[in-house]
Amino acid sequence: MTTHAKNPAVLSLIGNTPMVEVTRLDTGLCQLFLKLESQNPGGSIKDRVGLAMIEAAEKEGRLVPGGTVIEATAGNTGLALALVARAKGYNVVLVVPDKMSTEKVLHLRALGATVHLTRSDVGKGHPEYYQDYAARLVKEIPNSFYVDQFNNPSNPLAHETTTGPEIWAQMAHDVDAVVCGVGSGGTMAGLTQFFRRVNPNIEFVLADPVGSILTEYVETGKVNEVSGSWAVEGIGEDFIPSIADLSQVKRAFSITDHESFSSARELVRAEGIAGGSSTGTLLAAALKYCREQTTPKRVVSFVCDTGTRYLSKVYNDNWMVDQGLLKREVYGDLRDIISRRYSDGGVITVASNETLMIAFNRMRNADISQLPVMSNGKIVGLIDESDILLKVTTDTQAFREPVEATMTHAIEMNRGLVAIIADDHRFYGLITRFDLINHLRRSMA
Repeated sequence: MTTHAKNPAVLSLIGNTPMVEVTRLDTGLCQLFLKLESQNPGGSIKDRVGLAMIEAAEKEGRLVPGGTVIEATAGNTGLALALVARAKGYNVVLVVPDKMSTEKVLHLRALGATVHLTRSDVGKGHPEYYQDYAARLVKEIPNSFYVDQFNNPSNPLAHETTTGPEIWAQMAHDVDAVVCGVGSGGTMAGLTQFFRRVNPNIEFVLADPVGSILTEYVETGKVNEVSGSWAVEGIGEDFIPSIADLSQVKRAFSITDHESFSSARELVRAEGIAGGSSTGTLLAAALKYCREQTTPKRVVSFVCDTGTRYLSKVYNDNWMVDQGLLKREVYGDLRDIISRRYSDGGVITVASNETLMIAFNRMRNADISQLPVMSNGKIVGLIDESDILLKVTTDTQAFREPVEATMTHAIEMNRGLVAIIADDHRFYGLITRFDLINHLRRSMA
């Protein structure tokens, strides 16, 4: 891919994002405003730093035509870099932890980036830690530029020169507090630098996932070497980034995954604004801060990225249940182990009089290998991909035949793949091996 002489016009849309007031959630005596960074063309606040870091590298001669941009990223920085770098004609190689949402990974690949998935359960210094992995690739790939957002001065500079001035103007120079998270630390550092000049009395509030070391560092000045794990993407750290500036942070909130995901879901239902998991963390912290104030304050926070990037996670009831982040009715029997309950519409089924083609299409669309076969609300059989394959191998016209002619009738002997939970009156669902393993995992916590 050759480098283009002109930047695509879409890059001119980065920044100048709108500000909206929260009006349907309890903000106590305060007014809470959200800057919609989700409206950037790449869908997140990281578009600002992606553009700034690449253009700085070009000016400094560290990124030349035909070069490869390499970065370790939680997803959004990678999307921003892929948007900008691919538009400018560069190759892009990204290392992302395996807890990243499917939507992010697919989007990265759609933009033409090469994606390396690595472990999210290891810390700095481990060869599979995403930053160490990326640093290793830089040595292996010729003519490459390691963005290194955690140490890149253009990261905070982007927020100092664009995000901060925009907030100041949009709020008519009337801001009392800013609620922010820290991943690389660029947003907090850049805003701190800007507001230190225009209004040093503004309070900074840290929104931090439980398990991250940053809240403890703000409150005690010490770093606990043992951190936890969290499902929220993009913020929270197990080390203090070199560009981070927490000097102006007056209050810090540790927010659980449950609070973060619930707050993100509440935001879209109450305000019609779809944000990701980090947005939920910021919102939960902002609301706590607002509600504890005894005098009115004007508070600003962010919708860090678009919620459409998390449809398979934050806004997926089944995933939320699997993670223990969404509570369901508890029966005290095998029904509690069922991941997808039939009564909740969570089980994909096929009717006994429907065709094998319909059954196959449902398996393909849902990426599953077997379906319960239903008749009059009761389970009468099971059909899996091997049943269909055996039937249609010798005659493709068999796709038109009804499922009942091919399904396994002896469901209690179903090859040990699933347990069928039903009684004389109704079908409740299937327990797969994965469901049992996941149940045992949650029991361990």
